[in-house]
Amino acid sequence: MAGWTTLVQAETLAVALNRPDLVIVDCRFSLLDPNAGEHAYGTTHLPGAAYAHLERDLSDMSPGGEGRHPWPPADMFTARLARYGIEPGHQVVAYDDGDGAIAARLWFLLKMLGHEKVAVLDGGWARWTALGLPVSSAPRAPAVSAYRAAYDHSRLFDANALQAHLDNGGMLVDARAAARFRGDEEPLDRIAGHVRGAVNRPYALNLVDGRFKPPMQLADEYRALLGTHSPDQVVVMCGSGVTACHNLLAMERAGLRGGILYTGSWSGWISDPSRPVATGG
Repeated sequence: MAGWTTLVQAETLAVALNRPDLVIVDCRFSLLDPNAGEHAYGTTHLPGAAYAHLERDLSDMSPGGEGRHPWPPADMFTARLARYGIEPGHQVVAYDDGDGAIAARLWFLLKMLGHEKVAVLDGGWARWTALGLPVSSAPRAPAVSAYRAAYDHSRLFDANALQAHLDNGGMLVDARAAARFRGDEEPLDRIAGHVRGAVNRPYALNLVDGRFKPPMQLADEYRALLGTHSPDQVVVMCGSGVTACHNLLAMERAGLRGGILYTGSWSGWISDPSRPVATGG
């Protein structure tokens, strides 16, 4: 059965809800109220959806992790997948009620396990409900599965790997808003600015009216940004390794596969005061 590997449109998903290999995952989450997404899921969600909490399921918040949303170990994450009933051959669709960044985090986690059939619902919860498509308040039926896989660590950088990459002339793209990148403001982390040598591509630029731009438009924009750098030699970061996944999804949607995530991102970088910080454009 054909798979969706980057985005899926609401109209397409709506006619495939009974697809036997389909698992939908609700990723709604708010930094301002970490329990809001789960409460919203308990009220209503896409039919049959499971719920993934950014900090409990898509991150490892135990002490010692790098950044505000540390990348979870593979055994921890695959245990979550088994709890959702996800198996390697399943078609997974992730959605959230924002701009798709949390859903993109789940998308990239699965991609790093080698799971190809995973997509983000374009327009998310907002577009689904605006179209009057089916919703449910019933919890997902319990499922038992086994998921065994390891990450592709060649596409997951820590701070040391990032520094070596930069020392060798590598490209680093920061997905945060321009004001945060410049250091004009910093609402979340204790130090403002950016990693020296980084360029800025706010992830919001991937969208028009809440949906991803067409692939050709994204390709033109990212090729202009990357210049002579091949996609698999580009590292992407953000504040905590979440919204950077939105840029990685946009790149893959544009046919530019292989981008690397700096998992700790800005919050991980500034955890060591010896690391250089830059400000300005």
